Amino acid sequence: MSEHTAQGGHHDAGFARYRWAMLGGIWLIYYSFGVVAGSMAPLVSRISQDLAIDFATMGAIMGAWPLMYIFAAIPCGILLDRLQPRLAMFIGGVLIAVSCLGRAWAFDGTGMFISVALFGLGGPLISIGAPKLITLWFDGPNRGLAMGIYITGPALGTASALALTNAILLPWAGDDWRLVMQAFAALTLLTALIWFLIASHPLASDITSRTESAAGFTLSSIPQILKLPAVQALLAMAVCIFFINHGLNNWLPEVLRAKGFTAADAGFWASMPTMVGIASSLIVPRFAVPSRRLAVMASIFGSVLIASLLLQAQSGAVLIFGLVLLGIARGSMMALAMQALMETPGVPRAQLGLAGGLFFVAAELGGVLGPVTLGVFFDRYAEFYQALLVLAGVALMLVLLTVLLARINRKNR
Repeated sequence: MSEHTAQGGHHDAGFARYRWAMLGGIWLIYYSFGVVAGSMAPLVSRISQDLAIDFATMGAIMGAWPLMYIFAAIPCGILLDRLQPRLAMFIGGVLIAVSCLGRAWAFDGTGMFISVALFGLGGPLISIGAPKLITLWFDGPNRGLAMGIYITGPALGTASALALTNAILLPWAGDDWRLVMQAFAALTLLTALIWFLIASHPLASDITSRTESAAGFTLSSIPQILKLPAVQALLAMAVCIFFINHGLNNWLPEVLRAKGFTAADAGFWASMPTMVGIASSLIVPRFAVPSRRLAVMASIFGSVLIASLLLQAQSGAVLIFGLVLLGIARGSMMALAMQALMETPGVPRAQLGLAGGLFFVAAELGGVLGPVTLGVFFDRYAEFYQALLVLAGVALMLVLLTVLLARINRKNR
């Protein structure tokens, strides 16, 4: 064996091992993303009282960062196709930390809206960058496993915020929600620094050289991707998925409090779907290979439909079963849709960042509409019955879109 071949084999082996360390760094920074994304929900009542704003306004504030995503996702996707992954993800983490710190310093609704909106500038660099890099670093069953692992990061982060804020962190902070936000900001900055250190290893430079694919973005790239019928169906799915995820991420504790739960109990039970979702995200994407992915997606979306109806229950086993079903679905919906997009024939590998940007532009339309819709319905009816029926309708749309995507795929064979 020649020296070059030996070195090449050693290099490839090092690359194969170190990509898992890089995945760990992505997981950490995405965990903090989830913590900050979920940080508002358990504090809705306190922040509303402190800043003297109603729930409809609070819904608009919680929809501020998805709104910003709509404008930032495509530029961030293009940036990810051109910038070093190490720097892009680090910048995203710093912006999220600044967003959280701004919330701690906000003293009116406008200041809180601006601070929350800033999350929408940093978030896309992470949520688009992670699946793009995983698609380029991994293949075969390892790709499904890596997708499942990375998506547990934000899920566990959100669950931590929901379960721990009222029960542990607020008592630790002397009942000061602003101090809790400062702690979340410090955590996010720390994980961004850890990612930067992991991504500064020499082997990471090899990964970067393999994934640099900024070849050729032109304005014509956007319509070329958008004209694909499969992409159109997946973008419509993205709207519906994020309508459900963002709506329930922000309002599920209040849905449970409206049923008579205490703030601490509501936070604990609201974290159950996220905890179930962590297990789901490790299992479901591995089985969703292309040949059976749409069948898996249809089952998952059907679970959301049933869960939305079961959440009407006041308490007991029916409600718990609804929360479990919701968790199974929420844990894997986004990963499955993103994986399908990244593997859609006709989407160039050199423009996976752009494709991810388009996905999140569509998705965050739902991300804005979800929290706002639930907030408006609660203000109008003083209960969540009608809002949960809307969620069931959106889940039904997802099932129908899966059928449409199956027809598109059959035509393309």
